[in-house]
Amino acid sequence: MHFDVIILGSGPGGYVASIRAAQLGMKVAVIEKEDVGGICLNWGCIPTKSILNSAKILHLIRKNQKLFGIQNENIEINFSKIISKSRKIVEKMKEGILFLLRKNGVHFIHGNAVLKNKKKIDVFNKENRNIGKFSASHIIISTGSKPKYIEEKKKLSNKIISYKEALSLLSLPKKITIVGSGAIGLEFAYFYNSMGSKVTIIEICEKLFPNADDEISDYIKLSFEKMGIKVYTSSSVSRITESSNNSVIIDIKTPEKNVILDSNIILYAIGVIPNTKSIGIEEIGIQTDNNFIVVDENYRTNIDGYYAIGDVIPTPSLAHVASHEGISCIENIKGINHQKIDYNNIPTCVYSLPEIASVGYTEKELNKKGFKFKIGKFPFSSLGRAISDENTEGFVKVLFDEKYDEWLGCHMIGYNVTELISEVVVARKLESTSYEILNSIHPHPSLSESILESIANAYGKAIHL
Repeated sequence: MHFDVIILGSGPGGYVASIRAAQLGMKVAVIEKEDVGGICLNWGCIPTKSILNSAKILHLIRKNQKLFGIQNENIEINFSKIISKSRKIVEKMKEGILFLLRKNGVHFIHGNAVLKNKKKIDVFNKENRNIGKFSASHIIISTGSKPKYIEEKKKLSNKIISYKEALSLLSLPKKITIVGSGAIGLEFAYFYNSMGSKVTIIEICEKLFPNADDEISDYIKLSFEKMGIKVYTSSSVSRITESSNNSVIIDIKTPEKNVILDSNIILYAIGVIPNTKSIGIEEIGIQTDNNFIVVDENYRTNIDGYYAIGDVIPTPSLAHVASHEGISCIENIKGINHQKIDYNNIPTCVYSLPEIASVGYTEKELNKKGFKFKIGKFPFSSLGRAISDENTEGFVKVLFDEKYDEWLGCHMIGYNVTELISEVVVARKLESTSYEILNSIHPHPSLSESILESIANAYGKAIHL
């Protein structure tokens, strides 16, 4: 069967690209070897937000129970129900995506795709039996990524887990050690701590959440330590051995001394690697660099008719990035002059408590580039809405170019900041200066006033600070 476009992978890049292609009148197929929706829907964005919502409700009740007049302190946690609730949400959303694919006339093919020359594809089932041969004028690779592992995983497979297993544990571990403090590490650290596990984080870099603005990194470390989460930075795992009591012994090398601790589970959250193996790109001759597929600004590979988007290319491994790349790729195929993605205006969010949201340059990056810039900050402890909501943790930090008044970056930590960051993204897209923002009236009382106040602080105009 021949199609105008065949897309390998049905994650947020693949299924969005397929629907956009169908909207533009193209005959489209999506090939998926596992579940529709990819990692984001099945084992990432969606189920983690479900369990984090349970954790936040529990956290806020415990924090404010005396204030709210709640007398019962013996709160019981049904861990398996929290996990099963997240799986039910996943199933509901998978049905929604399949409905959208059918509605738009997208052919959904379940199987493992292997690329062949001349834009042909063989599809195999789990028993490695060929179940179909297809061809297309354009083939888009959107096969996503998988978690990095270490050699100990092969030896202690039931003790060392990835985010996938962390979302499907049958019981709550008493002790869990998390290696890596990116978004995945921070979110699971917060979740398991809220559930009652003793949580330890090991981060090889000097800062917790090392890619963040330094002040954000320092704040989240302090906040986590107040919760009882043990944090080791500039540290690494030197050895892991099995214990006789159904746990593992972890040797940690820290700057001061070596530390030995025991844990029921070790969650490795040290990043992801692209799924580019065993799909036939070597046979086609598609160029790669460090396992990432090399593409041009229109997501074309070095082989005509083959494209790549999402986690398989060296752009931010985020669902919203993959979706926009999919739309851009399809519209370029169709001859529509799609505006190029500004990769410096991509919001990054962490959904722990406090939440973290940022976009643009950090202060350290601006100093390295030699920018002269203004800094403004505003704490939620001085904001009426945050005070009335009893959520005063955190702050908003803005960075503006001194010469051109360009909004260079914004970094937030606090309650619900993942909903605030979009205002900054839109403003930066429209090249708004401090003048436009300061003269845009924000509602009172609202969390969004923190953005206005932080900019006012950068220019010596803050009223409430």
